This record gives sequence, C-alpha cells and structure tokens, in this order.
Amino acid sequence: MFEQIQRVPGDAILGLIEAFNKDTNPNKVDLGVGVYRDAKGTTPIMRAVKEAEALLLKNETTKSYIGSHGDPRYGRVILPMVLGEDSPVLAAGRASATQSPGGTGALRLAADFIHTQLPGKGIWVSDPTWPNHLGIFEAAGLKISKYPYVDAENRLDFAGMLDALKQIPVGDVVVLHACCHNPSGFDLSREQWQDVLQVVQERELLPLVDFAYQGFGDGLDEDAFGVRLLAENLDEVLITSSCSKNFGLYRERTGCMIVVAKNNEQMENVRSQMAIVARENYSNPPAHGAAIVTEILESAELAAMWREELTEMRDRINGLRRDFVESLTPYGLDKKYACVGEQRGMFSYTGLKPEQVDRLRDEFGIYMVRSGRANVAGLASDNLPYVAKAIAAVN
Repeated sequence: MFEQIQRVPGDAILGLIEAFNKDTNPNKVDLGVGVYRDAKGTTPIMRAVKEAEALLLKNETTKSYIGSHGDPRYGRVILPMVLGEDSPVLAAGRASATQSPGGTGALRLAADFIHTQLPGKGIWVSDPTWPNHLGIFEAAGLKISKYPYVDAENRLDFAGMLDALKQIPVGDVVVLHACCHNPSGFDLSREQWQDVLQVVQERELLPLVDFAYQGFGDGLDEDAFGVRLLAENLDEVLITSSCSKNFGLYRERTGCMIVVAKNNEQMENVRSQMAIVARENYSNPPAHGAAIVTEILESAELAAMWREELTEMRDRINGLRRDFVESLTPYGLDKKYACVGEQRGMFSYTGLKPEQVDRLRDEFGIYMVRSGRANVAGLASDNLPYVAKAIAAVN
C-alpha cells in the first residue's frame, strides 16, 4: 500500500535550519527560526522556569492523567492573565479554559469545534498570516478565505482589511492576531481595534483571536487590549493562548483554548463539547509545561521574577528593531526600513524581495524566509554591522 505514497517537500523553515547548519561561513546569521535568542544566540531557560521546575521535582506526587480540559489550576492562572485580573467576563462566569498542546493544539481544538458545532461557517485569515493557520484549518475541513493585511508597499493595509471584513458573510469566523502579528510584525492600534469591534458586531462575526505572543509587544496588559475589548463587548469569542514564547516553553507544548460565551450556561454547553474535541484529538494534554506556568503564577516571588525576565526579553527585541534601522543609516536605507522599528514581536516583514533573500543567503550566509520575514531576535550587536552591510549590498 505504501508504494503509492509520494514524497512531499519538507517544511521551508525546517529546511532553513538544515541549510544554516551546513553553511561553513563563519559570519552566518540565522534570522529564520521562530524562537527567542539572547545576545549569545541561545534560547535560554528562564530563571523563574528553572526554580519552578525544581519545586515540581521536589513536590510532585503523581503522573496520573489530568483530564481533557487539563489542570484546573492552570486554567485559573491563565484566564486572568489573558482577560485581566478584574475582568467582568470572569466575574460573570462567561469564560472557560481548556489546556492544550501549545497554541497550535488550541487552534486545532478551535478548528474542530467550528467544523462540528458550526457547520458551514467559513474562516477568514489575514494575508499574510502564520502559514500553519492554513494547514490546521484545511485539515479540519474548514473553508478558508483571506482578507488584506499588508499592502504592496509593505505597510499595514488597515483600510483594505476593514473593507474586506465588512464583506464577510454574516456569522463567519475571522482570525485576528492579538499582538506581534506573525509574520508581519504590524499590529493594530487601540483605535483600529475599536473599528474592528464595530464591524464584527455589525456582521455578527465570530472572532478567533490568536494570542501567541502576550508580553512580547508592549507589555502583558497592553498586548491584551484587543482580546479584552472583544471579550467584554461581544457575546462569543474564541481565544487561543500560548506559553511557548513568554515563558520560553517551546518544547513543553503549553497552550490554552479559551471560550467566551454569552452567559455561564452557554459557556458550560460549549465547554462540554470542547472536552469531546480534546478527547478525540489527544485525550489529555501534556502536564509539565502547564505545571511550570501554574507554579510561577501562583507564587508572588516567581511571578515577579518572570515578569522581570519577560520585560528584559521584550526590551531586547524592541531595542534590536531600533538598532537595525540605525545600522542602515550610513547606507541611506533607514527610511526604507523604518517599518522594522515600528513593528512588534519577534518577526518582521522587512520588505526584502525573494531574490534579495536568496542573495543574502548565498553570498553572505544570512538566512530568512523568502517572503522577507525575519526573526529580529536573531540579531545581535556583533552581527548587526555585517547584516546591514549585506542588506545594503543587495538593495
């Protein structure tokens, strides 16, 4: 039976990793892989995470199943982090948390829930969006459409986005990036979020908010503005949260599917269905990452340490954005690439063309996705001059 199976191309980003590792250029720079890196080029384990793990090792008493919704303690610390400590949504019992294997697992839960419980509803994603959005939603059997997000001049096309949202069929699902838009780095202002809310209300759309980078943009609460605005003003919202970036728990696969319903009774109805979706996908989520997050957020001392570390990471990335633009000033390219300093999160749509990206790779050993998306965290003070000179050479 396997004789009929065809080989398919590997993941483009994973291919970049392999090519980068084989490159013998001593000055090579990896701006492709989507993980945070410190000034030494490593992806560190946060100090708060190490201390929490030590406590878990000492105090953990069982490896038993934790149920399809996951550890209730994890839900109790994630919900206020996402929706706010004083959230009226939480006070009204309108929100439910289902622990998932990363933000990706939460997206698959949302997709399967939409497919089974909201049959016929289409799903709309930004153009561009995280490539795996397309794979996840297609695998779940959803009809995918796109709305504009970045224009030909590499700027946020908010007017085009808003016009497209106004044309979406009533009741469809619209995927919104809460902050640190992946892959572009262009985020909505508070005023623009208000405009999106109005259109969503008028078209009776169901927002699916991908919240993978809380704390990586402007701050934990600042980055949650759009999420909280929608949750507090709409009857129904789906939110997928991830702890991969803000806790550095990439390989621990720690996420959450949050459902906001009109009232507590409807929330419980949806929650019962979400348990079935989780059960049929993976039965129980992995426990370790969520236990780490819970240990940190339940401890005032560890939580303060974690927030301090997260601030350091965020400030480093935003500083690198400014430094990148400044490094291009001697070449007269600072205005052309000023957008990089305006964007937020790890990723940036640089505006580099595919042929320029190819030259950067082949001639200088600088690796990024051919769309021009670069991971800003791969930059450092010692490689910025080299990267700037290379970009000037291909412009």
